[in-house]
Amino acid sequence: MHSMWSTFMSNKEPYVKSKQTSGDYIQQDLQDANEKSSSNPKEKIKCHDEKPIFHCSDTIDSKLDEIYDTRIAALEKQLTQLQNDLRDTRLRAQAEIENIRRRTSIDIEKAHKFALEDFTNELLPVIDSLESALEAANKENTALSNMITGIDLTLKSLLKVISKFGVKIINDINIPFNPDVHQAMSVIESNEDNVANNYIVQVMQRGYILNGRLLRPAMVIVAKKKINS
Repeated sequence: MHSMWSTFMSNKEPYVKSKQTSGDYIQQDLQDANEKSSSNPKEKIKCHDEKPIFHCSDTIDSKLDEIYDTRIAALEKQLTQLQNDLRDTRLRAQAEIENIRRRTSIDIEKAHKFALEDFTNELLPVIDSLESALEAANKENTALSNMITGIDLTLKSLLKVISKFGVKIINDINIPFNPDVHQAMSVIESNEDNVANNYIVQVMQRGYILNGRLLRPAMVIVAKKKINS
């Protein structure tokens, strides 16, 4: 019996010694870590009663939880910032798309309105020539009556056609002078009661407007009220 107990203890002794030795090594490592971090007490690893490190699980878990919470808070802050940046980017993109759509719509509308601008400008000298021909024609000459009638009909047809496409004629008299659509070629003094100051008394050449855009100002003569001395 004594021999069997001796044999059992001799077999168990290495295990006990190994366990004690491992505990001693861990305890020594913990002491070394504390000595290295002695300059910063907050970093010092300390367990209750200086027991081996496998008894410090509560302290380690607490520190890990603190690290995790700090990291999670930082990630949540970054996520919030990214969400705000994404929302701002989306709003700016939507605003830019809306601006592009509006500008495109305006450009298309202008293209439709002023597509005939160049063509109309080319027709204006033709209209001017027909008007000059009518003014210069001798209407008392019966031999020219058919020609004069033909020129007059041609002129009226041209004016009617361009008016269908948004062209407005500036040819009115007895209205105030408007520098936006009129070009004063001369000023005459008048003491007549029916002539107002700065009013148009004669149109020398017609002006034209295409859908609100001035193609050519009307050349006019403006009245100036004569001051009696």
